[in-house]
Amino acid sequence: MKKYILIFFCLSLFIGCVDEEERPNTPEGNFEALWKIMDEHYCFFDYKNIDWNAVYNIYKVRARGDINHEQLFEVLTDMLSELRDGHVNLSSSFDYGRYWRWHEDYPSNFSDTLQRRYLGTDYRIAGGLRYNILDDNIGYVYYESFNNSFGEGNLDEVIQYLMFCQGMILDIRGNGGGKIINAEKLAARFCNEKTLVGYTQHKTGKGHNDFSDLEPLYIEPSSNLRWQKPVVLLTNREVFSAANEFTQYMRCMPQVIQVGDQTGGGSGMPFTATLPNGWTVRFSASPSYDRDKNQTEFGIAPDYNVAITDADFLRGKDTIIEFARDIINNP
Repeated sequence: MKKYILIFFCLSLFIGCVDEEERPNTPEGNFEALWKIMDEHYCFFDYKNIDWNAVYNIYKVRARGDINHEQLFEVLTDMLSELRDGHVNLSSSFDYGRYWRWHEDYPSNFSDTLQRRYLGTDYRIAGGLRYNILDDNIGYVYYESFNNSFGEGNLDEVIQYLMFCQGMILDIRGNGGGKIINAEKLAARFCNEKTLVGYTQHKTGKGHNDFSDLEPLYIEPSSNLRWQKPVVLLTNREVFSAANEFTQYMRCMPQVIQVGDQTGGGSGMPFTATLPNGWTVRFSASPSYDRDKNQTEFGIAPDYNVAITDADFLRGKDTIIEFARDIINNP
């Protein structure tokens, strides 16, 4: 028998680990280990109204000693899907269990083909940012992933290049998250004073409701160039995790309007554990809230809900970008 180890991450940053009790490397042992890890550390049971004991009874009978490793993987993945959480993943050497219905059940409201018409072929690249000036003197910036880093110098160059534009369209559609430090660094360029952007909690015990008091989260204004003109933030259902947090931050800035579809959510900070057989599970352990103390686990609704229409797509137009242009052109 071997111990399974819990490792805490803050979206992408290693914090520490805790040893848990030993379990046998059998289908039953791995099932029991996984169920208990989630029972003691997952943070959204009450918010999602999940009866985890009932889930145990449903899946326990499927974790029999005569099933093979692929069948066990299916049982455990199915059990985790009951949590309806895109941050919950089971990793093995042969598959990656995931719950992606938070975006797969919705229109993408984003098209690479259409975007190329707006970015053109002469767009600039600064770190992970792609940007250009549209023909009506509006800056367009696309950021694909918060895993794609950028330096302060990159952000200075983008702002300086777009300085004489009448506004900015900041497009994070399809951004599934990444490093929260990039979200904070980018949001600081739209912030003029220390701004409360939300709250977080941490588990303090093994009970489903054992949490610390709410801890405030702030964005400090950057000491470098900051953007002062109107900003339209474009989102869709694939905006998740750190990108969801970024959306939460930006909605606290007075010059920002969110347009498009609701974000995909993913507000729990991930925690990772290893099962007796070496498989790893990642899940939400620390909930975060917006500045009004509302959960954003299931996403953030836009100020204007706009979808790409079939008619516009056939005309080579992105309905969401065109709506954003109209907001900036007609304040």
